[in-house]
Amino acid sequence: MNLREKYHIPHDSVITIAGTVGVGKSTMTHALADALNFRTSLEKVETNPYLDKFYADFERWSFHLQIYFLAERFKEQKRIFEYGGGFIQDRSIYEDTGIFAKMHYEKGTMTPTDYETYRNLFDAMVMTPYFPHPHLLIYLDGSLDEVLDRIKERGRPMEQQTPISYWREMHKRYEDWINSFNACPILRINIADYDLMNNKASIEPVLEKIGHFINQSRY
Repeated sequence: MNLREKYHIPHDSVITIAGTVGVGKSTMTHALADALNFRTSLEKVETNPYLDKFYADFERWSFHLQIYFLAERFKEQKRIFEYGGGFIQDRSIYEDTGIFAKMHYEKGTMTPTDYETYRNLFDAMVMTPYFPHPHLLIYLDGSLDEVLDRIKERGRPMEQQTPISYWREMHKRYEDWINSFNACPILRINIADYDLMNNKASIEPVLEKIGHFINQSRY
């Protein structure tokens, strides 16, 4: 019996991983996909035509960037379900609206008109009965200190140069977002409860929670 069958996780499940920078979304995505023999859906940053422009001029390109993300994530979500599920998804379509576009609007790097247009488009595309929402969103939860430790540990130069105040704000925005999120079932998992880097077997308690939760939600 494989792990998917052992923990009664349906073969067509679509599971999305969410959480702030540094909580280990990519690590969890790959660990779950390997354990369940699922495919992964990863963000394609290198093909984004707006990213460099955006970092050079937030005000000029924030709306364009968010529209691009919305279109790409929408197409990817449709592709996953048309394929028949069996996917682990790194990052959700919901975070762009609930966190990043909202942040640009509140900080003045996206105009009120652009933000309203973006929100209207998002609601028309995603917040409808016709959009295939994930069967489960796993929110990787951790304290700000735990997140900062992980960011420091992985040592990415751009992240090391980012002020702690930014990570504090992102942590707060993610918490506010997940506390009001209701588009699909949520399973919160604390990042202190497993160690996938040093103990691959620590994925099994996570699988057990997923199996229990996803079957409760779906049937």
